[in-house]
Amino acid sequence: MAPRMTTSVLKVAAALLADPAAERYGLQLMQATGLPSGTLYPILVRLERAGWVESRWERTDPVSDGRPNRRYYQLTAEGAVAARREVTAMQQQMAQVATPGAKVRPA
Repeated sequence: MAPRMTTSVLKVAAALLADPAAERYGLQLMQATGLPSGTLYPILVRLERAGWVESRWERTDPVSDGRPNRRYYQLTAEGAVAARREVTAMQQQMAQVATPGAKVRPA
């Protein structure tokens, strides 16, 4: 089931689509989207439950690295297609609002 498309979800989807093959951790996504952790992480959980995103914990020694382990997030193939479709649809809607009377072609 697709997650509800809010502005915040679209920001996360667009940030992940910037490089769909890349793994990103939370702080990188917070910086890319401008969203606080309390907004970002619940979105990532919803996207993961929807099958759009998969995650993994890094395997490192927090003591020697001087920081906690990071959880990395990456779009699935299905998620990349769905996210691209949703982001494109929103861009088309925004273009239509920006230019009243303009016809928007379906995706």
